Amino acid sequence: MMSQRNSDVSALVAAELTCAAENVPFTPGQARACTVREVLDRVGGKWSIGILVAASHGPVRFTELERHIEGISRRMLTLTLRNLERDGLLHRTVYPTVPPKVEYTATPMALELYESLVALTSWAERHRRAIAEARTRYDAQHAG
Repeated sequence: MMSQRNSDVSALVAAELTCAAENVPFTPGQARACTVREVLDRVGGKWSIGILVAASHGPVRFTELERHIEGISRRMLTLTLRNLERDGLLHRTVYPTVPPKVEYTATPMALELYESLVALTSWAERHRRAIAEARTRYDAQHAG
């Protein structure tokens, strides 16, 4: 399930503050562990799916992701990559070159998720036209 909240930078920052591992001490107001909803919001987020699918095919660079994921801003790509790395779904490798070369690869945990993401995106592709038609019918019936 995707929500518009996933594209809100403040929501991403807030999620970082409330999602801590169970064995790590937490401060008042901080959750003991990620809830299932938080995990699903992250991996099913507007930008996360495309990034994880791309990284599952092998190492991918920031600029490749920026070109591949239509509509994502540099800031949102940076935040999403950082959050996916923090959650253990991506591994970031920095090569000591000028300019620095940075690659992202899917971790074993993300690779386990890959087939589910492909199934989800395939389902969305197969049904996008029917969903658009249903929305048009609904909007026409409920126009006020």
